[in-house]
Amino acid sequence: MDLLRSLPLGLYLEQPQTWLHKLDARVKIAWLMSFLTSYSFANNQWRILLVVLLILFTLVARIPRRVWQQQMGWLLTLTFLVLIIGAVSPDGLGIDYQPRLPANEQVLSQPSNTNNSQVVQKETDSNKGYSYILFHKGPVKVTRRSLDLAVRLSTILFTVIYSTNLYLLTTAPEEITSAIESLMQPLQRLKIPVTEITLTLTLSLRFIPLVLEEVQNLVRSVMTRAINWKKLGLKGAVKVWMIIAERLLENLLLRAEQMASAMMVRGFTSPNEHQVKWHELRLKSWDWLAIATLTIFWGVRVVFGNQS
Repeated sequence: MDLLRSLPLGLYLEQPQTWLHKLDARVKIAWLMSFLTSYSFANNQWRILLVVLLILFTLVARIPRRVWQQQMGWLLTLTFLVLIIGAVSPDGLGIDYQPRLPANEQVLSQPSNTNNSQVVQKETDSNKGYSYILFHKGPVKVTRRSLDLAVRLSTILFTVIYSTNLYLLTTAPEEITSAIESLMQPLQRLKIPVTEITLTLTLSLRFIPLVLEEVQNLVRSVMTRAINWKKLGLKGAVKVWMIIAERLLENLLLRAEQMASAMMVRGFTSPNEHQVKWHELRLKSWDWLAIATLTIFWGVRVVFGNQS
């Protein structure tokens, strides 16, 4: 069991260098925020398109299959289950739907007026193709509203998780820090500690692999001891897992203390006294192409992606 390989959440892929790696971190932040914000007030076709675009970006960038196969498989499975559960769940409208026209057509028929009867007949024919209940067999019922809610939930789950992970996978923590610090420079006029915020973000991103490593080591230590969980019972198993959780917390606090000591030894007492040049940001030709494509992206969103 290797969590760093089977569950690469928040980890940076150093090799191979894809075209996503070469894009400026600020441009990728703009794309990430576009994926996360264009979802609001959009129709279901646009939401499904976002999922398709994320999958296409992964394939076109030629990211190694071992990196995204298992993670995308689990995420697609989860979103599919959410879609199925949401579709068959009650839609929240406790209303018994009835036809708009009465069952007895003779009530609407007026023998003295032929034109009115023809209009009524046309309205009846036009309503035959519409049905609020899409599928109903036994206890399983899928309505238009429940299917709409299911598509919303499943697509937003995939978009939020995978777009963020794809950004972290193709962007180094130092690049993320430099990009956020560059974008937040105007906030320094309001006396907001931009450098401290970006430093904290960098340390948190660097701390994710350490957390996964500690969890992996503790799980391996439990597996090597071949504990008989059936003999322990529920109370004994809970006690063992509480000890493991306590040990995990102690190890993480020890790692954090070691990181703080390493920074103090290097003279990093304050960002104002010890400036760090994280990464040199410079827009290149492919960055401007990505910005132009992002403009087209938002143009299509405004024209065709609005919810009706």
